[in-house]
This record gives sequence, C-alpha cells and structure tokens, in this order.
Amino acid sequence: MNKKIVISINTSWNIINFRVGLLKALQKNGYKIIIVAPYDQYTNLFKEYQFEYYNIQINNKGLNPLEDMLLIINYYRLFKLIQPDIILNYTIKPNIYGTIAASMLNIPTINNIAGLGTLFVKENFVTTIAQYLYRFSQSRASKIFFQNRDDYQLFIDKKIVSKTKSFILPGSGIDTKIFKPSKINKEQKKVIFLLISRMIWDKGIREYVEAARIIKSQYKNVEFQLLGFLDVMNKTAIAEKQMLEWVEEGVVNYLGTSDNIKIEIENADCIVLPSFYREGTPRVLLEAASMSKPIITTDNVGCRDVVDDGINGFLCKVKDTNSLVESLKKFLNLSYKEKLEMGKLGRKKICKEYDESIIIENYLREIKKILN
Repeated sequence: MNKKIVISINTSWNIINFRVGLLKALQKNGYKIIIVAPYDQYTNLFKEYQFEYYNIQINNKGLNPLEDMLLIINYYRLFKLIQPDIILNYTIKPNIYGTIAASMLNIPTINNIAGLGTLFVKENFVTTIAQYLYRFSQSRASKIFFQNRDDYQLFIDKKIVSKTKSFILPGSGIDTKIFKPSKINKEQKKVIFLLISRMIWDKGIREYVEAARIIKSQYKNVEFQLLGFLDVMNKTAIAEKQMLEWVEEGVVNYLGTSDNIKIEIENADCIVLPSFYREGTPRVLLEAASMSKPIITTDNVGCRDVVDDGINGFLCKVKDTNSLVESLKKFLNLSYKEKLEMGKLGRKKICKEYDESIIIENYLREIKKILN
C-alpha cells in the first residue's frame, strides 16, 4: 500500500501555481498525495493530477485565538481520519497549527517557511505571540526548510528553531524546461518594465509608480506595467480607485491578473520588484530570470538572493525611489547586447541554484529518512 503524504497549505491556488511539480514527482515515487487546503476556484484542478482533497477553513489574516484553537481541532480531526504517514506544511497557519495537531497524533511533519511577510517587520505584541507560537510548534516538527538565509538566521538567533533540523532550500523551485527564454528575441522600440505581485503597498508599488513618473519625464518610449490581484484582503491593499487614477494619469498600465504570466514576462524587457515585504524567495523573480529577463529588485530579505548586482540585474535600496530610479537608468543605459547577456547570466544562475529538481531531491531524501 502506498504511503500517504498530506500537503497542508492556505490556498489551493498556491498548490496549482507553485507545488504541482514536486507533488507529481512524489506521486511518481509511489506516494499517495492528499491535499488539505481551503476550497477555491483552483481546487477542482486537483482531479487532473489524481490528488485526493479535503477542505479546511483557514482565516489567513485572522488573529482570533478561539478561531485558531478551532483550526487545531479541525486539523486534528482530519489528520486522524486520513492517517497520513507524513505531512508537508506550507504557509504560516498550517506550519504552526497543522504541526501542533500532527504532533498530538505522532505524525511527522516537514515545514516550509517561505517568508515572514509583515509579521516580523516591526517588534510588537503580535510579533511576540507569533515567535512563541513558532517556537512551540516548530520544536515538534521533524524538519524545517527555509527559503532564504535571512529568515533561517533570524529563527536560529532567536532560538525559535533548532539548527540541527533546519535547512535552507532555494525557493519553491522552477521548472526551467517550462520557464525558458523566448526563441524570438528582437529589440523592441519601447522598453517595458513589469512589476508582478499582489497589489499591496508592501511590494514597493508606490516607489515603482513614483520612479515611473521620473523616468517617463526623462526618457521616451518607456512603459511601466503592473500585473496582479487588486483589492486583495490585506490591510496594505491598493484600492481600485487609486489604480484607475494612475492609469488615467498615464504613469502605468494595469494588466489585471493572468493564469499564464509567461506571456507577460516574455513581452517585458525587465522585471521589477521593489518589495520591502519579508519575502521567502519571490517566485516571479525566479521565473523571470529563468526566462532570461534581467531583474531590478531591492536589497531586501529573499529578493537579494536572486540577483547578483550588476550581473543578472540591479539591486536598489529599500523604500528609496531615487535608488530605484538609478537602477532603472542603469538598465536603460545598457546596450541591447548587454541586456541580452544580463538575461543569459540570470538563466544560468537559476538552472544552477533554483531548478525544481534540487527541491524535489531534498524533499525525497528527507521524507525517506524520516519514514525509515
């Protein structure tokens, strides 16, 4: 009988967009894949891959302790029903509450800490509670993967996790066969910069728009695009009214959302992410670099790991419009040949450091080690 692996995560969308490659590889190695996640418009796609599915309600932004206690109880009931051999947790609440529930049933867990968002940006009461919950839950985990060195070091320094069971895994992995350079690569008359993320201020949207105004006043044939979910459930979400004002002003073009961002990346000359959010390893930067697109991003947690400054892109200071403008100018002043070379070096870095096969290999090794 096949050993059962539960994947616990906060959205079905996350599985479809970021984890399918890993799950198919686990399936190929004889494991039965069971998803535990909230139902959304992507859930029905699990049938295509023959993944079993169980619904669980998670309020990702909620801070109600009674609600979180109920989540532990619901996890406990589901895990007792499913009886998995091992659980792979992703995102904050599954990492914390899924691990607590699993430990009550003596089920081993491998957790993936993919960025801390706004949680650890400021030291406050919520941060203190979060640190306690992480410390309590992660002491019960079998293995903890971090997506960048900064988060790993923070958790070690604060004694939230044990160094012996923590490991840095480079992002969620990129299928470099899918995210590959376009065969058509000719110079465009217009230089297109593209920012892809949820439309929240923490992603550096304000700095991007301010920089766009400055650049457009000094350079001709330059376009600044935005792609991603608008009016998301987040206290730093950008309102539709604000976006419309920018579009009407002519400073940016808002492309809406896309289930195939490869097309938009392919049409752009440079991908920009001036984030000051505590990122894991931004997936869009990996995808862009894998497609041989130069990157401009901040010298910030998670972001800096993807860019070798001046080699496959440029780093700018956090929350600094002028620094971002300087990086944009550096790119604009490159020759077409230099831009192509920068993109090629980005592709080389991704294939060497971030290929999906590296992530799959690490998961398979740890799962076998724990189950044996």
